[in-house]
Amino acid sequence: MIETRTTRRTICRIAAAVALAALSPHSVAAGAWPAKTVTLVVPFAAGGTTDIVGRTLGQALSELWGQPVVIDNRAGAGGNIGTALVSKAPADGHTLLLISGSVFTVNPHLYRKVPFDARKDFVPITKVASTPMVVVVPANSDAKDLKTLIGKARDKPGAVNFGSAGPGSQLHMAGEGFASAAGVELVHVPYKGEAPAFADLMAGQTQVVVGMIGAAASLVNDGRLRALAVTSKERSPLLPNVPTTAESGLPGFVNNGWFGLAAPAGTPKEIVEKIQRDTATVLERPALRDKLHALGMVPVGNSSSAFVRSIDEESARWATLIKSRKLSIE
Repeated sequence: MIETRTTRRTICRIAAAVALAALSPHSVAAGAWPAKTVTLVVPFAAGGTTDIVGRTLGQALSELWGQPVVIDNRAGAGGNIGTALVSKAPADGHTLLLISGSVFTVNPHLYRKVPFDARKDFVPITKVASTPMVVVVPANSDAKDLKTLIGKARDKPGAVNFGSAGPGSQLHMAGEGFASAAGVELVHVPYKGEAPAFADLMAGQTQVVVGMIGAAASLVNDGRLRALAVTSKERSPLLPNVPTTAESGLPGFVNNGWFGLAAPAGTPKEIVEKIQRDTATVLERPALRDKLHALGMVPVGNSSSAFVRSIDEESARWATLIKSRKLSIE
């Protein structure tokens, strides 16, 4: 009888040890994380909106975690280069990706070859912020409102050029979406970023840009560009006198840019949840909210599952537009 009891105790101890061993990697990882510097890869050049969001968020998270958050700009191929780099990084939470919406929702449909699988190679963590965009023209343009611009494009198909931050960028797709909603043909002129696209617009080399409101607002307020309409359902506090696209006679066109965090697939669930919680926490801080609001952005910090659903919905919408407009990049 004593031997049987001893055997049972031994079996229970072994079972408990096996259970602890199965749990310990994640538990220890989550408890000790971050154990070193966190690298936040921004797949676009320094100085752009994605980079500014990454640096703003990185500073806040660094203060919370007590570890440096280093921004690593890996620009090229519409964000594909930096994104592919993170897809191959160790799945320990110490390498993260700050994405703009187009990387996951546009590139897989637009590029013939993409060096990553947005669904399989990543765990979306949270949407950091969203922002309306704004239709802007040169200050001396004869288009005083959106209706006039659309009329000009209809009267002279192919005569109106729109600039973007590059093929597949959020500015590119916003321009294509605008053209589709308005039923006009616009000629796409890609640049290597938002700043040069606005520079050529001010110089009159292009006729319109559908750009991030945070980057465009100062140029509008300085009188260097004219804003015709914001692409959100409601007017923006940054440009309160500028009507929405719906108010301007184009109710079918609503377009918001966004930025989010993702980690390599296989990153422990506990770490992903911690990053989401901590991001939501810092996004509630007045100082960070003020910085994002100054860029015309709305802080989000939603759950991973909600973020995934929004990515899937937007991806399907862009896939339809890309197919209908016969867009592709080698």
